[in-house]
Amino acid sequence: MDQQQVLLSVQDLNFKFTLRGQVLHALRGISLDVYKGESLAIVGESGSGKSVFVKCLMGLNDANGCVESGKILYDGKDLAQFKSDAEWRALRGHRIAMVLQDPMTSLNPLKTIGWQIREAVELHQNLHGDAAKKAVYEILAEVGISDPQRRYNQYPHEFSGGMRQRVVIAIAMACKPEILICDEPTTALDVTIQAQILGLIKEMQKKYDLTTIYITHDLGVVANVADRIAVMYAGDIVEVGRCEEVFYDPRHPYTWALLSSLPQLGVKGEPLYSIEGTPPNLFHEVRGDAFAPRNPHALKMDFVKRPPMFTVTATHAARTWLLDPRAPKIDPPEHIRALREKGRQLGLTKGEECANG
Repeated sequence: MDQQQVLLSVQDLNFKFTLRGQVLHALRGISLDVYKGESLAIVGESGSGKSVFVKCLMGLNDANGCVESGKILYDGKDLAQFKSDAEWRALRGHRIAMVLQDPMTSLNPLKTIGWQIREAVELHQNLHGDAAKKAVYEILAEVGISDPQRRYNQYPHEFSGGMRQRVVIAIAMACKPEILICDEPTTALDVTIQAQILGLIKEMQKKYDLTTIYITHDLGVVANVADRIAVMYAGDIVEVGRCEEVFYDPRHPYTWALLSSLPQLGVKGEPLYSIEGTPPNLFHEVRGDAFAPRNPHALKMDFVKRPPMFTVTATHAARTWLLDPRAPKIDPPEHIRALREKGRQLGLTKGEECANG
C-alpha cells in the first residue's frame, strides 16, 4: 500500500454530539488513510461509530454534531473546516457518493425510477432532454436492470428489494463519483442477492476506477470484496491491515472476538461464541483501552492509558498493549490460532513478531 496514492487522509478526528445538555464523544481521535482505487471495509458492532465516520466525509451528520478537532484532507481541502451547505454540495455525489442500506429510505415513492436517476444525470453530467434519457437507459442496463425503457417509467414499489438497491447504485454512479461509500448495502437482502449486489459494486469499481468504502458489522461479507479492513470499536480504529492480515493474523483482542463470532467458525453441537458485556457509554470519558472491560486478556495498563497504534507490518497495525515489547505473551483463542495456521499454510501471512510503531 505504501506505493499507492493517498486519496483521502483522516487525521486525529474527534467528533462530538450534544444531546439534552450531554456530550457524546462519537469519534475519538481517528486516523486513517484511504488509497486511490482500493476497496476499504470498516467493520465493527452497531454503535461503534462507522456511519458517523463516513457521514463526516460528506457532511451528513445531524446538526447537533460537530468536528471538535482533527483534519479530513481531500483534493487539497480540509473537509473538517467546511461550514456551509454550498461547500458540501460541490462535493456530495459528484466527488463522493453513498449507497445506503435501505433503498426505500433513499428513493422517493412518488417519483418514477427514471426521473430519480435522470435528476442525478442532469445535475452531475450536465445532460438534458433525450441525451439525459439515453444516459439513464445505459446506467440501468449497466447495473443489471433489464428492459430499461419500460423500467424507466415504473415506481420504487414495483421493484424487488435487490432491484431497488441496484437503482440506488445507478443513482450513485450517475453522479460519476471518485469515492463510493456503501453503508451496509446488503443488510436487508437474502444471501443470493447479497452476492449479486457485492459483485455489481466490484464490477463498477473496476470499470470506473472507483475507490470504495464499505461499512458493515459482518466480517464475512467483506472477505471477498475488501483489499483492506479497518476495525472500529467505541469510536476508535483499533486495527487496520490488508484483508488477509486481519483475517489470518489479527492482533487486537476485539478483532479476535469478532472473528470468533463468525458462524462459519462454529463447531456443530457447541454454542456459538459471543462477546460478553456491552460497549462503553460514550457520554462518559473512556479511560485506557475501551475494550478492556470485555477483554478476558486485558492487562492492568489497559484500564489506565489508551494504547498507541503498534506496527505489525508496513500495512498492518493494532491499538493494543499486548503488542508492547514489555507485555506478557498471551495466546489468542483457539479459533484465531487455527486461522493463523491456515494463513501460514496458504502463504498469506508470515507470522513474524510485532514491533512497536
